[in-house]
Amino acid sequence: MDSGTGGRKVDLSQLRISEEQRGRAGTGSRRPLVIGAAVVGAVAVMAVLVFGARPVEVRVATARSDSGSGAATLLNASGYVEPRRRATVAAKITARVVEMLAEEGMEVAAGQVLARLDDSDAQRRLAAARATREVAGAAVRDLEVNLANAERELARQVDLQRQGVASEQALDNARTAADSLRARLAIATRQVAEAEAAVAIALQDVDNCTVKAPFGGIVVSKDAQPGEMVSPVSAGSGFTRTGIATVVDMTSLEVEVDVNESYIARVVPGQRVEATLDAYPDWKIPGSVRTVIPTADRQKATVKVRISFDALDPRILPDMGVKVAFLAAADAPGAADRTVVPQSAVRRDGERTVVFVVSDGRVERRAVRTGPGRGGEVEVMAGVQAGEAVVVEGPESLRDGQRVKVGE
Repeated sequence: MDSGTGGRKVDLSQLRISEEQRGRAGTGSRRPLVIGAAVVGAVAVMAVLVFGARPVEVRVATARSDSGSGAATLLNASGYVEPRRRATVAAKITARVVEMLAEEGMEVAAGQVLARLDDSDAQRRLAAARATREVAGAAVRDLEVNLANAERELARQVDLQRQGVASEQALDNARTAADSLRARLAIATRQVAEAEAAVAIALQDVDNCTVKAPFGGIVVSKDAQPGEMVSPVSAGSGFTRTGIATVVDMTSLEVEVDVNESYIARVVPGQRVEATLDAYPDWKIPGSVRTVIPTADRQKATVKVRISFDALDPRILPDMGVKVAFLAAADAPGAADRTVVPQSAVRRDGERTVVFVVSDGRVERRAVRTGPGRGGEVEVMAGVQAGEAVVVEGPESLRDGQRVKVGE
């Protein structure tokens, strides 16, 4: 076709769109739709992960209102449970253990036998002392008989001399014999007393072979076994025990803490305290200051303070670690109610302090402001109300809004 072209031939087939170009044009037009679908899918996956994932198990505790026993905390100190009466029972003699009756954890009464030692040598000394006493007693009886005869002879000589029959010399001899027997009888009597004392010593030696509890309490340590040698003094060889068992009077348990001398002016006898055992961080034990020991440790710059429990409990054991909060009077500032949570509920998130509160099966992350801690608990001044459940044990990856299941 050449009309209107000045004689040139026009190819209209070049105006058609090829299938390849048509495919590229279609792809470009669908790209926004594909991107939108991907975003929607990612959001859906995230929603499933956050809101539809399997709930994680956590342990919770209830934030509680605490009046601090009606008093504010003046200072905190740490120490140990100590008994006022603790005795490492030892033998008074050096001997071999033949029977051990004490066992750890056994309750004993005052005077109860803890161990028996070999008393064979002591028994022989006792037998010898008794024999000596019998000899001394027999000598006394012999002298008493002779003295009675000498006194009768003296009486006869006195009568004969009075009649002029006996000589003065015979009378003097009779008087001398009687006086001599009296002196010998006095000596023999003293020897009997000496023999009695020797028997008493031998009996004490036998008694020393039985080791007894000095007071009632609990055996906390068994320090010797049958067949071992025990002695009141340490032997150079190192094979001789110096103790039989350790007994603690459980009714005399108290707390001993070291208070920095800079704060000792805040502590007075009779002051109320709250003790918290490391083994039972949620248990507040009331007590009071028994005494402030009037001396300081120059190395540690501390003063020892002894604290009595208001009431004893079988869970309180010697040498347990304990933290003590010294309280002010009930009308002192800061005695108002406050909210406290376990220390394990508080987490650090960068510069913030947060807790996770459980509500309707999900956790809510809250920033909180904390105050002083005491006995495994910390005061929450803002962010948590008393009665709310806070997470005390759970994964570090907890997120705000995550589903949770409260475990036992």
